[in-house]
Amino acid sequence: MTTQIKLNVQTRDVKNSKAKSIRIDGYVPAVVYGVGFDNINIKIKRHDFVHVFNLAGESNLIDLNIDDKKVIKVIIKDVQKDVIKSDIIHADFYQVNMDKKIITEIPLNFIGESLAVKQLGGTVIKNMDNLEVECLPGDLVSHIDIDLGRLRIFGDLIRLNDIKLPQGMELVSKTNEVVISVTEAIKEEKIIQPTDEIKEEALAKQTKTTTDNVGKNKEEQEKKK
Repeated sequence: MTTQIKLNVQTRDVKNSKAKSIRIDGYVPAVVYGVGFDNINIKIKRHDFVHVFNLAGESNLIDLNIDDKKVIKVIIKDVQKDVIKSDIIHADFYQVNMDKKIITEIPLNFIGESLAVKQLGGTVIKNMDNLEVECLPGDLVSHIDIDLGRLRIFGDLIRLNDIKLPQGMELVSKTNEVVISVTEAIKEEKIIQPTDEIKEEALAKQTKTTTDNVGKNKEEQEKKK
């Protein structure tokens, strides 16, 4: 179980309040939805939302305190940003039923050090940064650790089925894809730059070839006369 995260929000009147004016006032417009629940339009102080989003991401439960009257369990489902300024302009919250499983993505946290990298100069290749899992909301975690110490020699890899998941959590994917592997580093071929002496020699040869060709052309023209 992760640390309890709380967020105070206020309901908003969609008809009488425009999203642009809400943002100007320092708030982020948002909506709360969920299966079997009515949608709720809310607004959140921008700095409060940024702080909570940095803590919770999209895989941690949040206690959403609406107007200091009602607390519901949610996860952040989507965050929209301005394409130019990258400011957060809207957020979606998903209200969860604590008795029903949900499907979400959990970030992978790569820890430790690979001996194949440290001692052999190998290169680690990551194929994914998140795992799609199914679990009850109460079983959510902030991340799943992947120990790079298991990658000891070239060719070592970690597959989905090698990952020990927290209790109550199952993988959505039925495949056994490679999550991360280590390979021998590709050696870059050194490009030898020509020295000034080589450049001068090449230029002299090119000049001589051009002069010889001009001479031959003149001789051929004289013969035709």
